[in-house]
Amino acid sequence: MKIKPILGLVLASTLVISCGKNKNEETKESTQPAVEQVANKKENKEFNYNVGKFADIKVLRYQIPGFNELSLKEQKLVYYLTQAGLEGRDIMWDQNYRHNLTIRKALESVYNNFSGDKTTNDWMAFEEYLKRVWFSNGIHHHYSNDKLQPEFSSDYLKTLLAETNTILEGEAFDVIFNDKDAKKVNQAKGVDNVALSAVNFYGPNVTNADVESFYKKMKHPNPDKPLSYGLNSQLVKENGELKERVYKSGGLYGSAIDKIIGWLEKAQGVAENKAQADALALLIKYYQTGDLQTWDDYNVAWTAATEGNIDYINSFIEVYNDPLGYRGSYESIVQIKDFDMSKKMAVLANNAQWFEDNSPLMDAHKKKNVVGVSYKVVSVAGEAGDASPSTPIGVNLPNANWIRAAVGSKSVSLGNIINSYNNAGGSGRLKEFAHDAEEVELEEKYGKLADKLHTALHEVIGHASGQLNPGVGETKETLKNYASTLEEGRADLVGLYYLYDAKLQELGLVDDWKAVGKAAYDGYIRNGLMTQLIRLNLGDNVEEAHMRNRQWVSAWVFEKGQADNVIEKVVKDGKTYFNINDYDKLHDLFGELLRETQRIKSEGDFNAVEALVEGYGVKVDQAIHAEVLERNEQFKDPAYSGFVNPVIVPTTDVNGDISGFTIEQPETFEGQMLEYAKKYSNLPTVN
Repeated sequence: MKIKPILGLVLASTLVISCGKNKNEETKESTQPAVEQVANKKENKEFNYNVGKFADIKVLRYQIPGFNELSLKEQKLVYYLTQAGLEGRDIMWDQNYRHNLTIRKALESVYNNFSGDKTTNDWMAFEEYLKRVWFSNGIHHHYSNDKLQPEFSSDYLKTLLAETNTILEGEAFDVIFNDKDAKKVNQAKGVDNVALSAVNFYGPNVTNADVESFYKKMKHPNPDKPLSYGLNSQLVKENGELKERVYKSGGLYGSAIDKIIGWLEKAQGVAENKAQADALALLIKYYQTGDLQTWDDYNVAWTAATEGNIDYINSFIEVYNDPLGYRGSYESIVQIKDFDMSKKMAVLANNAQWFEDNSPLMDAHKKKNVVGVSYKVVSVAGEAGDASPSTPIGVNLPNANWIRAAVGSKSVSLGNIINSYNNAGGSGRLKEFAHDAEEVELEEKYGKLADKLHTALHEVIGHASGQLNPGVGETKETLKNYASTLEEGRADLVGLYYLYDAKLQELGLVDDWKAVGKAAYDGYIRNGLMTQLIRLNLGDNVEEAHMRNRQWVSAWVFEKGQADNVIEKVVKDGKTYFNINDYDKLHDLFGELLRETQRIKSEGDFNAVEALVEGYGVKVDQAIHAEVLERNEQFKDPAYSGFVNPVIVPTTDVNGDISGFTIEQPETFEGQMLEYAKKYSNLPTVN
């Protein structure tokens, strides 16, 4: 599971302040991957975090603190793991949509070879469209899942293709401009979600019923340790028969996977310890065979390998992009431990059993023995696939419930990513949407700490909390298309419940638990009921799992607290605000909803989750939405942020052996995208 940046807590800063370059300046910059070298021994206060902006996107940089403190062997491990991640970049593109690679390569050819007038509105619209496609790893928006709409005509694109001797034709050309495949992931109620989702996890003519019947027939070798069926395959129909095309060496995406394996083998050779090397060996075996039992064996070994300064995420993992929650998107995150912050925050993991014992869950749903929860604050050294350019800020893995219960889990907070968000932001939207000066003051004084703690509680305690009733199937089977949003909301609620608890002060994590809790509650409600709506077009429903969970949590407690005026809807000077009048009662409401969400998960209650999500998390108050969009117009900075990756460059001695590394920062987003296309295009356009 992963936690994404949100509006309303400290990460309101992801939505404010823009880069100092205007659109025309951006389009005149060199497309070569020019770099500036920066020091990495510690965070550089003079560091320029902003790269550029376009459409609804702001692109940032991040530093890699601690890299120079690593031994040469450890630096090699980081480098090899980063390269392994990048080699699979094309996989994510193809998973997102079957025509993505064809379209991307054609657009890049035009961009590289067009020598005509680059000052016209049409050309600038083409450039912006290509940047949006790069950022989203395809032609569908990375967050809303809607197909990106070009602001140039099909005739203009045909002219560009002709002038650059580039071929893009048939359905791959037409789909840029028509209404087909309009949603990458369609989570709507009462429709065939698989058939109406453009994501390339399923072949043509595969339906919800096909998927459910195919996997219902599969028997787990050990029902107590169910395999993650469907995680690493595409389900297609051939001659009317359903079959899986497995991601593996020699199988689907084999040419990219072989490159990944090559770098992982190098990484295994410089592993920090035997446990880490053994886990890497199992990951290599999994890529070679596609065997899901090997995947579980790897996750058990990886979860137990907690020693060392370096860790990583690599493979087909998160299932948010599958409308039915079976198939994993390719991603990679390479991490260096932040020793100081990890030591401070490990206190949560050390007290995981106390949090479980004192939660408002029904006794039958509490874990009697919370095991193996490890928490680290890390510095990201490189990301790829579903984690880039748009990145999470926290991750908790593995996702298999039985492994989490029997072995434990790893939770990480991406400290340098959060630091970049914080240093690239401002406070304009906060002052616009906060109810009063006290709310602003709480956010400015305690918001950053509240956000770090919420991320930690969400990942370490939230995802590790609770258990399924005996005999209840995996959540993706029982809760279906609502599984992801229910799980994210449940983990959010654990964090919210304990953010307003004196235990945090007792553990030495805060100096004023009430003030921190109030800042967290203000930000969450403000975001869930108002500010996140800037990410939607007027009239749209909420589709993305994290946005849905923030809305259904906020809307539910608002409604249930109306009798006691817990949260008051205030209109002053024609503007709407949501003001919390009773933080104690709101804390109790969060606990009540947490108890119910755990019951839904533990019992596999599909009707209840459908009622919760559809009743509170999907529909938008159109009057509020229109007002939010109007009030937001004064802020010209984009609604979303993402990152270019630092470039780790090896230096060699006279024998050609690696003797060290430098870290270089890309100057432009387009420069890095073109460099990636040149170095890591490992798949054909049609797979």
